[in-house]
Amino acid sequence: MLYERQSVVTAVHLSNVSKYFGEVQAVCDLSVSVSAGSIYGFLGPNGAGKTTTLRMIMNIIRPDTGRIEVLGDGSIEKVKTRIGYMPEERGLYRKMTATGVLSYFAVIKGLPKTEAARRVPQWLERVGLTDRAGKKVEELSRGMHQKLQFAVTAINEPDLLILDEPFSGLDPINTDLLKTIILDMRDKGKTVIFSTHVMHEAEKLCDSILLINKGKIVLDDKLAAVKARDKSRTVVLEAEGDTNFIRHLPIVTAVESEANYLEVTLTEDADPQELLREIVNRIRVRRFEVKVPSLHEIFVNLIGSSNAQDS
Repeated sequence: MLYERQSVVTAVHLSNVSKYFGEVQAVCDLSVSVSAGSIYGFLGPNGAGKTTTLRMIMNIIRPDTGRIEVLGDGSIEKVKTRIGYMPEERGLYRKMTATGVLSYFAVIKGLPKTEAARRVPQWLERVGLTDRAGKKVEELSRGMHQKLQFAVTAINEPDLLILDEPFSGLDPINTDLLKTIILDMRDKGKTVIFSTHVMHEAEKLCDSILLINKGKIVLDDKLAAVKARDKSRTVVLEAEGDTNFIRHLPIVTAVESEANYLEVTLTEDADPQELLREIVNRIRVRRFEVKVPSLHEIFVNLIGSSNAQDS
C-alpha cells in the first residue's frame, strides 16, 4: 500500500528533513513528495546534498530532524525487498563472474533460485553483457561494470529504484541503453529516483525534478511546468536578405548571427510576434522559432541566483 497524501499517491515522502555533518548542514529542512510511477530527478551541483538525501531515504544514514516514508512505511526495513538501490560508489565482488554475481544478488533480494536462474540471462542480455557472462567482474571495463551494477539493482524488478549518478562512466550508446530500460520500468508502474548533475540526462528522462543547492530546495515541480513558466526572450531566425536592421529595433537587446542564422534576444516585456511583424515584410523568413530554454540554462540561471543571494 503506497502512502497517500492529499489524494496524490506517493512512493517517497520527506517531511522537514535535515542532516548535519559537524557544523556543516548538508540537507536543510527538505520536504519532498515523489509520485508513484514517475521518474524523479534529484538535480544539483556537486556537493548539493543529493547523495546524502538518497542515503537517508535508504536509511544508510539517519536524518537529524524530520520524517521519511518509503512505499507507505516509516520503516524502510519492512519494504527493502521492494527497493533497488544503486550507490554512487560501485561495489561488486571482483572475483565472481558476471553470471555469478547477478545470481547471488538475485537470491539475496528474495528471488527463488529457479526464478533467479531464469532472470539472470535475461538481464545479461538486456544490458548487453551476454558475451561477458563468464568473465570475472575485475575483467570488465568500467562501463560493463556499471551496466552489471544496474542489472544487480533491477533484477528483482523493485517498485522503487534509487540510482545515484547511474550514467557516470558510460558512453552515449550504453547511456541510451540504460535510459530505455528506465523508461520501460516507469511505463510498467515502477518509480525511479535518480541523481545527476548533468542536466541533459534529466531533461530526456524526468517527469518531475528537484533542484537543490547547498542542501536547500531551489525548485521542485513537474519538468513540463518548469519549462513552460520560464519565459524565453530568444528567437531563432533564419532569413534571406539584409538583417542588420534587426539589431536596431527597440524590442531587441542582442543579436548573435552566423550567415543567415540569427539568435535574437528581446527586451523583457517584448512579444516575439512583435518581432515577426517588424521583419516579415522586409526579409524572407525561412525559420522563426521561440527558443525554449534548456534545463541546463534554467539550472545555471537558478543556481547562479541562489549562489549570489547566499554570498
